[in-house]
Amino acid sequence: MKMILFRKFRVLILMVFLIACTMHIMIDLLPKLEKRAAGPGTAGNNGCSCSHRPSEEPQSWGKQRARTGAESGWPDKHTLRILQDFSNEPSSNLSSHSLEKNTGPADKTEAFKRLEQYPQHGNIEKQFIQDTNTNDNQPAKGYSKLNALFEHSLYKIQVPGVIDEDTLFNVNTDIRFNPKAAENQEWQNEGNNEEEYVPTGEPSADSYPNWLKFHIGINRYELYSRHNPVIDSLLKDLVSQKISSVAMKSGGTQLKLIMTFQNYGQALFKPMKQTREQETPPDFFYFSDFERHNAEIAAFHLDRILDFRRVPPVAGRLVNMTKEIRDVTRDKKLWRTFFISPANNICFYGECSYYCSTEHALCGKPDQIEGSLAAFLPDLALAKRKTWRNPWRRSYHKRKKAEWEVDPDYCEEVKQTPPYDSGSRLLNVMDMTIFDFLMGNMDRHHYETFEKFGNETFIIHFDNGRGFGKHSHDEISILVPLSQCCRVKRSTHLRLQLLAKEEYKLSELVEESLLRDKLMPILIKPHLEAMDRRLRVVLKVLSDCIERDGYNNVVENDLDSATANTITSTR
Repeated sequence: MKMILFRKFRVLILMVFLIACTMHIMIDLLPKLEKRAAGPGTAGNNGCSCSHRPSEEPQSWGKQRARTGAESGWPDKHTLRILQDFSNEPSSNLSSHSLEKNTGPADKTEAFKRLEQYPQHGNIEKQFIQDTNTNDNQPAKGYSKLNALFEHSLYKIQVPGVIDEDTLFNVNTDIRFNPKAAENQEWQNEGNNEEEYVPTGEPSADSYPNWLKFHIGINRYELYSRHNPVIDSLLKDLVSQKISSVAMKSGGTQLKLIMTFQNYGQALFKPMKQTREQETPPDFFYFSDFERHNAEIAAFHLDRILDFRRVPPVAGRLVNMTKEIRDVTRDKKLWRTFFISPANNICFYGECSYYCSTEHALCGKPDQIEGSLAAFLPDLALAKRKTWRNPWRRSYHKRKKAEWEVDPDYCEEVKQTPPYDSGSRLLNVMDMTIFDFLMGNMDRHHYETFEKFGNETFIIHFDNGRGFGKHSHDEISILVPLSQCCRVKRSTHLRLQLLAKEEYKLSELVEESLLRDKLMPILIKPHLEAMDRRLRVVLKVLSDCIERDGYNNVVENDLDSATANTITSTR
């Protein structure tokens, strides 16, 4: 009797297994069958753009994927990842939980190799990535302090002559950009009606997407040139380009999304977590503070006004959480965190170390949410970056202090350690210190440089989301590197003095620059006024250093004699 029951139980288990396999196969086939049967899309509903009413359950995962592919006409696999990455790990541009898989380096770089067949010669082929006489500022009504600032001689200092070894990429600009050359061959013959890149009579360089022009324009001395019109065009793309796919970014403490656009560009999306008026709670540690989307936007504009030009372009965007995130993501773990709140708003929370739970969900009104979009840097497979531990990194511990916090002579040790013992690296760290203090950013644990340029290059100023948290408090400890080392570039010192003048007041310049962002106002008045106050603190620290050690021992002359004489005569 027991044997008969045991055999029946085995048969039952086998039948359950066969049913499960059958259902799994049907789910896999369902998207393709629905895709073939899909007709023309129907007109969207007015009001809330949710794909289902609050009283209804979300559609099944298979239906979501099929409808997304049919509507957008995009491949149902990982889209082109050419020249793009925001993180310091080759594999971290996608969540480890994402359904999307990285393509191999050969697939990823095939299109770019076509551009890199021949080295450039002369300035003609480089002209679209070099400084032009076109002002990147839109014409302002009446007097513009920002336009006046960029007309000042301090903002017309030319970078040293750029040769092939000083550019991140040497490309043949006569070859037309063709993203299909790098597509995964599995995408072929899937019935996607993609828009063709039709040959035109335009110059080849002009046919490149703006994100690619931005990447090609990077050189040893700057992330982008001072009056490069491509940057404003790229900012517009970040706001207007159709989002074709979304995935969670792995690593980090808080939720960030990687958004891919229809022109194959990518950007890092940080959603709004705090209102403009909220300050960081006084009991919060710096390492548990929120990352603010408006801080990322303001940091880009501040960096440009300081003439560092080391922050990748960032723009604010109002995103439809339903159509532009949930309906286009292939990340199941992200998709499953969407829900409807008691107030009938669309919410989600994703997966991360901090603040990724129902209690800290990101909710729209009803499904619209603000966020910052930071343009990706070139992919690490094409342009390797080196990650450096910040010598003045904080302990990231509730009780322990870092060495620099207890040793007043700490900088002397740093000065004897490569790469800070020669070249411009230490001075670039001082620039970064000033930049962080003006924002109130305490979270600068590492920084990156492009490996190709060695130690003689700029520091990339990205990941600024923990800035602008407290306008009522100036964190003097951020300035410790400057007060310990007492070193600064002459060009930086002169610009800081200029921005302290009433006619070039830093707060008013930043405010005017931020008016160009779609999410304006980005910063409230107290944050703007705090920058003026902090600028005076920086100048006081430098003044004390000069008084104690002498001008020539503190201020490093990074200007040639002709430029220095011109600036001196115009002051």
